[in-house]
Amino acid sequence: MSKKSSAAVTTGNAAIQGVRYSLPQLLREVQVERNTPAFAMEKLEQVEITQVFQKNRTRRDSKSRK
Repeated sequence: MSKKSSAAVTTGNAAIQGVRYSLPQLLREVQVERNTPAFAMEKLEQVEITQVFQKNRTRRDSKSRK
């Protein structure tokens, strides 16, 4: 993200500093990150984590029905 432009907005005594990024450049970076093996592993871990919680939920639900 080499090209940044900043915009300042003044409200009372405080100044709010904003940073703007190039949307096409951000989208390219997101696409590159999605294609990396690390992102693929992260998606796999999410699935495994979800499965663990679903297993625990079904166990708790069956115990509460008794």
